[in-house]
Amino acid sequence: MTEIKKEEIKPGMTIKVYQKIKEEGKEKTHILEGLVLSRKHKNEPGGTITLRRTIDGVGVEWILPLFSPKIEKIELIKEGRARRAKLYYIREKSQREVKAKLRSRIKQDKRQLEKTGQEIQNKNQEKQSEEGKETNEIIESEQTAEKTETQEVSSTEQK
Repeated sequence: MTEIKKEEIKPGMTIKVYQKIKEEGKEKTHILEGLVLSRKHKNEPGGTITLRRTIDGVGVEWILPLFSPKIEKIELIKEGRARRAKLYYIREKSQREVKAKLRSRIKQDKRQLEKTGQEIQNKNQEKQSEEGKETNEIIESEQTAEKTETQEVSSTEQK
């Protein structure tokens, strides 16, 4: 990562901005990293850049004044070549990618649920077949017991 001048920043670059922040009487350095979507007002004192980064599936944008005394330094992480001056279309592109990932996760979850559902059904069928065998055995034993009772009763009646 190389330090770059504020005048050299262009859309498409991925940069790291070191910004001073006062918090509870202490001065800390906050690091913002992201893709430069736009640069406005060039080298004027009010010039700004728009940084974008996706954090936990949520797009976050910062509009930073370039020539603020709070910005300590800017480092170049990756230099991208952009054919446009403003890369606002990336907002929609990243939304599409996130939605596509969500769709694929939902499909995977459905497949897993179907597999587990099938496994549960198979286990239930096995249990039912085992229980069915047991009940069939019980019914058969009851039927044989009834037959023997009826045979005993008929034999006693014949005497």
